[in-house]
Amino acid sequence: MVINQVPDVVFKTRVRDESVAGPNPFRWQDRTTQEIFGGKRIVLFSLPGAFTPTCSSTHLPRYEELFDEIKAQGVDQVICLSVNDAFVMFQWGKQQGVQNIFLLPDGNGEFTRKMGMLVEKDNLGFGMRSWRYSMVVDDGKIEKMFVEPGYEDNCPTDPFEVSDADTMLAYLKSAKS
Repeated sequence: MVINQVPDVVFKTRVRDESVAGPNPFRWQDRTTQEIFGGKRIVLFSLPGAFTPTCSSTHLPRYEELFDEIKAQGVDQVICLSVNDAFVMFQWGKQQGVQNIFLLPDGNGEFTRKMGMLVEKDNLGFGMRSWRYSMVVDDGKIEKMFVEPGYEDNCPTDPFEVSDADTMLAYLKSAKS
């Protein structure tokens, strides 16, 4: 299945709101695909799960490290998507010290499913998760996609060869020249 445009979904996010009393000043906010991707050039990378080894040691940290260089290539925002809920994504971002990457929860896996990237990870006790990939999205249209090899349910390995930040940055630099 070849997808040329990001699917139309509503993401369930949490946003800080100082008018909310108590120790957890956040409220729910629905964000549509149009709000997130419309009129912007976005780099999105998707990974199997918050707090998991490769995602936490390499995938997210390297995008955070190269954020300024990626933005300098005409990118408006860098998004990390995972089939995790908003609470997990928030705590993972805090634990990782994320300052620049927008952590986008796909709690129900709807976006991931419509992208054709939803896989079973029952062999690890994860349930349904995202296959690892990255993409450049320009005003909702997919400009370039890097999908890890070996896409399959319950894959015994976790390929991490092409969805990394360095591959993305190299692509953006070559596309700009």
